[in-house]
Amino acid sequence: MNAEPLAADAFLERLPLIARDMLTVWFPEPARWLLNSLLAIAAIIISFATLFSLLTLAERKILGRVQNRPGPNRTGLPFLPFTAGRIFGLGQPFADGIKMLTKEDIVPRAADQFLHFLAPVALLALSILTFAVIPFGRHLVPVELDAGVLYFFAAGAATELAIFMAGWASRNKFALLAAMRALAQLISYELPLLLSIVPVIMLAQSLSPTAIVTAQGALPHWYVCTPWGFAAFVIFFIAALAESNRSPFDLPEAESELIAGHLTEYSGFKYAIFFMAEYFGMCALSGMGVTLFLGGWQAPFSFLEFIPSYVWFGAKLLTLLLMFIWIRATFPRLRMDQLTRLAWKFLVPLALINLLTAAFWHHSHSWSTPLQLVRWAIAIFLVVCPFLWLGRALTQTFRPRTYRYA
Repeated sequence: MNAEPLAADAFLERLPLIARDMLTVWFPEPARWLLNSLLAIAAIIISFATLFSLLTLAERKILGRVQNRPGPNRTGLPFLPFTAGRIFGLGQPFADGIKMLTKEDIVPRAADQFLHFLAPVALLALSILTFAVIPFGRHLVPVELDAGVLYFFAAGAATELAIFMAGWASRNKFALLAAMRALAQLISYELPLLLSIVPVIMLAQSLSPTAIVTAQGALPHWYVCTPWGFAAFVIFFIAALAESNRSPFDLPEAESELIAGHLTEYSGFKYAIFFMAEYFGMCALSGMGVTLFLGGWQAPFSFLEFIPSYVWFGAKLLTLLLMFIWIRATFPRLRMDQLTRLAWKFLVPLALINLLTAAFWHHSHSWSTPLQLVRWAIAIFLVVCPFLWLGRALTQTFRPRTYRYA
């Protein structure tokens, strides 16, 4: 993590680095760099593993509330009396973890044993690698790369190989078919996901996540507060839903069609690793969305800067994660043809047109104050009109269904 001069920062802002230095100050200087890196890796894994367990509980309780039923509320915390430990079902993640650890690991006889084991490990490892370049706070950047955004999406795209590996190694036609459908979905939505971030890179003039956060500042200068930035954020968020295999784009695991998708032949802890990697990918994409569009770790207003930057980043991250859960509880699953049409006939053209909108916004920044209203009107026109036109063209090819009864 960054070790630049911290004298001017508040104590709470420096607290994570102070704790790190207290642990490594007793070691010689040559070994301190390695220990700092290992501590950063351990902090990321522990933090997001804990967030994963709490997210599964929160998602089940929120879905239960939306569907007018109780969520998990009976499982108590371990090592506590029964009545005292049964607080909001907080022990459910522990029970789920124990269940997954103790379930039998069944591997088909015809499966490729090595690849069957390697697929979940590779998927989880690649998901963890994406956290390396996300700036979690003013001084909490695990790895500072000038091309950090490029690295993030390169590491994220490699997860497609692990998903196909799982379907291929299972030697199961259902798993293989689901893996092919997953690849079709991921490749289709990789393009609008990448095109949505190009305007951000154009205006920030950098591929460094830290530089992009610095270029935004406080409200109202966050990129999401501009017409092109809002359109790019919506495209990014929709594509992130598909990339993280979340509803309404969870077709690879559509249990009504393909059993459990590419996970059909997985059980026990291997299945849990796939599940964890999905949530890690969702957290990583949400973190990159916060970095690119929502000002990153920066406070919305200058008078709120006394709150540590990592707290602001966490609040924004949790907001996006709750949006993922809310969408899962609200929208039904799409068909495969609807999914691909939405990507290629709507999101990709909209993202390409948004590049022109961002270019116009950049070259018109020097317009005088009276012309700023004209600038906003033109930019909103360039966003809304293609949206309406492409949306109408997307739905016109489908005729209204007619139902005949005997």
